[in-house]
Amino acid sequence: MSKWAPKVLHHYLWPPLVCFGLAYLAMQTEPMEQMAWRTLDWRTKIRAYFQPPADERIAIILFGDETELNLVTWPPDRAYHGMLSELISVTGAAVECWDVILDSSREGDGDHSMSQGVKAAMDRGTQVITGAVSNLDPVENAPAAKGPTQPIRNITGDIASIYGDDYLVEPFPMLREVSWFGVVDAPKGADGIIREIPLVVRIGKVVYPSLALQTVMAYHHVAADEVKVRLGDAIYLSTHDGELRVPIGPDGKYFINYRYDHDDIRPDFPTKSYIEVLLKLNSYYVDGVRDGPAPPNYKGKVVFIGQTVTGRADAGPTPRSAYSPLVLMHANVVNNILARDFAKRVPNWMAWMGMLALAYVCVWLTIKRSITLVASFSLLVIVSHLSLAYWGWIWWSLWFPWIGPLLGLIATQFIVIGRRIWDEQKAKQEIKGMFGSYVSPELVERMVNSGERPRLGGHQVEITAYFSDIQGFSSFSEKLPPDRLVELMNEYLTVCTDIVQEEGGTLDKYIGDAVVVIFGAPLTLEGHAYRACVASQRVQLKLAELRDKWRSEGNKWPEIVWAMQSRIGLNTGNCIVGNMGSRTRFNYTMMGDDVNLAARMESGAKSWGVYTMCTDATKLACLAHGGDRVVFRALGKIVVKGRAQANLIHEVVGLKENITPEALECVRLFEAGLECYYACDWDGACARFKESALLEPNQPDEYKGVSSNPSLVYLKIIEQYREKPPEPGWDGVYVMKEK
Repeated sequence: MSKWAPKVLHHYLWPPLVCFGLAYLAMQTEPMEQMAWRTLDWRTKIRAYFQPPADERIAIILFGDETELNLVTWPPDRAYHGMLSELISVTGAAVECWDVILDSSREGDGDHSMSQGVKAAMDRGTQVITGAVSNLDPVENAPAAKGPTQPIRNITGDIASIYGDDYLVEPFPMLREVSWFGVVDAPKGADGIIREIPLVVRIGKVVYPSLALQTVMAYHHVAADEVKVRLGDAIYLSTHDGELRVPIGPDGKYFINYRYDHDDIRPDFPTKSYIEVLLKLNSYYVDGVRDGPAPPNYKGKVVFIGQTVTGRADAGPTPRSAYSPLVLMHANVVNNILARDFAKRVPNWMAWMGMLALAYVCVWLTIKRSITLVASFSLLVIVSHLSLAYWGWIWWSLWFPWIGPLLGLIATQFIVIGRRIWDEQKAKQEIKGMFGSYVSPELVERMVNSGERPRLGGHQVEITAYFSDIQGFSSFSEKLPPDRLVELMNEYLTVCTDIVQEEGGTLDKYIGDAVVVIFGAPLTLEGHAYRACVASQRVQLKLAELRDKWRSEGNKWPEIVWAMQSRIGLNTGNCIVGNMGSRTRFNYTMMGDDVNLAARMESGAKSWGVYTMCTDATKLACLAHGGDRVVFRALGKIVVKGRAQANLIHEVVGLKENITPEALECVRLFEAGLECYYACDWDGACARFKESALLEPNQPDEYKGVSSNPSLVYLKIIEQYREKPPEPGWDGVYVMKEK
């Protein structure tokens, strides 16, 4: 497995799974479900401009306000229904479907007249179907004879899962004995719109066909025993045109491919009023009036009769309209079945998994290709997905969950592309950090912000140069294997670098174990000498902590590591700082005589038996800014190798808050001895240096790598001058023979 594979798995494998999982859960909530239905309704309305006309075999008759006004009474005398039913049959209608609940028996001749009219229509060959409805409570109109309607028995699946109730409100006895009935149950969704309708309805343990299914059965002359119901699959009807398959869900519900309405968008089902049809048919067929307008011709058609009387209307919202006669629901179902125009539902898992696969393609592109390509591909997927959801429904009645998968994809891309951008920005910051190992991070940031390309050149500025080196580093190299040496140096250099940068220093470079730092450039740093001195002492204190840590780790490190010491040299002066090197490879660094002097302070510290040494310029600049917090000890006047001019040098003893009284007394005695030394008072100087030697923090110790200290150094120098006194006019300058 490649090195980047774990990172890819960690950063890019989980976002699609999480995003699609959350999107799926979100789509289970009612608000998101309603949004999905609403978007389908919008597409259904737009589809009306593109769809073919309704099936010519279907017609609608509506009992509305005009009819109620002309018939005078409510409820209307059922004799009118019987008359209309018989007259429609005279025209040669194939099926009459009454979307009306005519349950209770009434006084008078209305029930008898209607049943006789319906019977006459049935005898003439027109199949008449009236409505029944499921009911929770028992009913009192169950007759001994049910009439022609029979339950459906050939059912595969769990009957208990079928939509229904315990009891059935059926047509009044005389009507149900001479005609079919179908269950009109049409449960509404959460928003009040009927989108699914049960084609079979369970009444107790018996299953009856719905009004729409009974209508289709009557149209094709299919008996109940010839109907096969496969829950979760389809209802199968054997017709003269072959087997008719009507898809249903596990609960027996059918998803309505709703096309036709009365919203005047396009011509829909031909619709006439009840009173108009009744009068015209009666005038033509009963009264024999032949010179008027031709009556409606329902030959071979399925005629739906519904009612829309204001205040008593069987009406409500539909996928295409805010208010329409609900008989259109049954009419659309029958239209779907007769025209074999079913909505094609893509399985949920297929839609989700397909989009998830595309999301992983986008993830792969995010890893391998540019953000522009990823964004373009993602946009193409989104547009294609939306187009399929839009035009798929319009042209092919293709319906699938599109909002959830789209949300999953968008969320995935948001996270993955965001992660890519984050990683790239992080990589830039890492590059800045890496580049800042050679030049300062502040300089890198300033260069980035300025928008200017780095170029060669430098300028003179006062800085404090900082050099440090590990005492006896070659011995470490001999005693430690390379990997352990690298581990040790990384820990040490990290500490040194962190501290000097915290104090405002700019890391110039590493030279093996050496650390070179600039205080005061490229950004102006007030009190840079003071900060450099403080940084040197913080490094020494931290190194003491590291020594304790390494010692506590037992055999992990050899004893030489436990005694690691670092020498630091400081000098303040005007130097040249800037980008130096070739035109293609350069480094921000410092150059000049004062830089060399700082390096001599570091190397010369060994000769004087100290671990931090600085020039007089650094001491004066430090005291001017930081007061007496930093404690110095004068070490004398020296001429370093390679220079002719004498310099006052000092030991940076430590920070005042950390100095012991013994160390302060040592400094006092040493500097008193130094005064005697300048006066060539060898005896007085020896006496003072011998006293200070007893208080020196660094006592000769082969284990610790300490061979001398300033007091012992001066005692040796005095012995040399006793044997060979300095020339007359000597000013106390000591010429160093080593770097």
